[in-house]
Amino acid sequence: MKIGIIGAGMVGSAAAFSCVMRGAASRIVLVDLDKARARAEAEDIAHAVPFAHAVQIDAGEYDDLSGAKVVILACGVSQKPGETRLQLLERNATVFRSVVGDVMRVCPEAILLVASNPVDVMGQITQRLSGLPPERVIGSGTILDTARFRWLVGRHLGIAPSSVHGYVLGEHGDSEVLAWSSARVGSTSVAGFAAQIGSPITQDVRAKIDTGVRRAAYTIIEGKGATWYGIGAGLSRIVSAIASDEQAVLTVSTVSNVLGVPDVACSVPRVVGANGVSAELLPDLSDQETEALRASAELLKTTVEQVSI
Repeated sequence: MKIGIIGAGMVGSAAAFSCVMRGAASRIVLVDLDKARARAEAEDIAHAVPFAHAVQIDAGEYDDLSGAKVVILACGVSQKPGETRLQLLERNATVFRSVVGDVMRVCPEAILLVASNPVDVMGQITQRLSGLPPERVIGSGTILDTARFRWLVGRHLGIAPSSVHGYVLGEHGDSEVLAWSSARVGSTSVAGFAAQIGSPITQDVRAKIDTGVRRAAYTIIEGKGATWYGIGAGLSRIVSAIASDEQAVLTVSTVSNVLGVPDVACSVPRVVGANGVSAELLPDLSDQETEALRASAELLKTTVEQVSI
């Protein structure tokens, strides 16, 4: 499967590298205003191909995206230290107005995968600009937050994160909701498993994990300026689900109705395959989690309505 990546910065290049190592695509085209950067990233990543999968990776122009099944939008400006994702909105919306038209001119049948922050709002803006049906415009949403949640719970319990089944819902940002009520290890609740092994999930543990998930990006940005490895891996996971028509359940962001909030992009578990998103589901939630998710959706709805497309 051929994919395109707009933006050869740290997120775009990390996504390309992860796709190579995972074998998620047969061809990758990197497009960036900085052509020298795109060429350098493509060549550097190409040198990893002999250690991984047979993937052709090149730098190119928009016209070289023809035939791409997926185009990752990792363009735009970076988040500054102390800046919230929502504060990025106006700056990145301007960039997308010029990018989406060029992508749709060349590959109108592609699925658009949005990575730029604030990703939920940018995904909804992209859907409006492209005119594509919502199922073909996917934001990376809380796929990374969910991974952080599972990693932290797994570390506390001393088990593999892949054995933790739990989700982070809503905004990829400050209003996100950790769905503790539906979190499981195998068929057992996380709390029940934790009690069995003598590592209870106390209120203090929950608070530390919540902070670890919710503040992870800010901590990383303070230390090195931006995040890229985790989201790069998350993007390649979504690409892989599309390439193999996997019908995988992933917490991605698309435009739908969420808990009575209409026409809003935020994350709930969704089924992802060759045609994009085919279904969505809502985990069992406590009343408090339900109201928090509704509030998150309402926040995103209010935000996107303030943007002139």
